Amino acid sequence: QVQLVQSGGGLVQAGGSLRLSCAVSGRTFSSYVMGWFRQAPGKEREFVSVISWSGSTTYYADSVKGRFTISRDNAKNTVSLQMNSLKPEDTAVYYCAASPSFSGNYQFTSAYTDWGQGTQVTVSS
Repeated sequence: QVQLVQSGGGLVQAGGSLRLSCAVSGRTFSSYVMGWFRQAPGKEREFVSVISWSGSTTYYADSVKGRFTISRDNAKNTVSLQMNSLKPEDTAVYYCAASPSFSGNYQFTSAYTDWGQGTQVTVSS
């Protein structure tokens, strides 16, 4: 089990940028696949991005591809999500999550065992 503490987020105008970070403690960070999800009001939590143990493999939801970049620093036990060209529809609570395996289910919340506390991202039009 690991503990995930998120930082970043806030209010930004459309077209702006924000960076989310997630600090991980507990077991060996490099043994976890890390993902980002988001949940808008009245909607289910949805997949945003995932990064493999080494950082060599990443996947993105189509809605954020080309605008968001996931990265990790295994020396600092952190994973980040750089969000550029933000749109009002990106408004949501964002969550980082950890998974001990990298399977075809990475887009599903059930694949992840530990979650951050969530951080609000609001994009105004």
